[in-house]
Amino acid sequence: MKTRKEKIWDFSISPDTVRMLAAKARAFSAAVNDDYDSGHEHEIEFSDQATDAHSHDGLQEEEEENLTEEEFRELVADLNVDEAAELLAIAWIGRGDYDRQEWNEAVTGAQQRVNQRLAGYLLSMPMLSDWLEEGLEELGA
Repeated sequence: MKTRKEKIWDFSISPDTVRMLAAKARAFSAAVNDDYDSGHEHEIEFSDQATDAHSHDGLQEEEEENLTEEEFRELVADLNVDEAAELLAIAWIGRGDYDRQEWNEAVTGAQQRVNQRLAGYLLSMPMLSDWLEEGLEELGA
């Protein structure tokens, strides 16, 4: 069992907000991965009758997946500069780029990286939800 680390920082961003963003990232990632797991969802099979083997559970499912990513992007865009930098720093700490003693350095580096493409950068991280949660744990939040 992991022990909770002592929190020694005051965050601009709420740990609950980070957890919510991690959950949205996980939902979006799961939707993308589920879509391609079997490898047949978007294939077209040609036979004598040229049938389309495209399968999905309907337009509503597709819209929900897009909403998850859209909501994530909107939430990240609504963060102020300090919150955005801390979110990125938490992800970096969770990924192992920095450790808890390097929090200030991670935030400083993140402040230089934060721009309007932050949501896309975060979503490009294959294990974003895990890294956000691990970063919070490492920081004792």
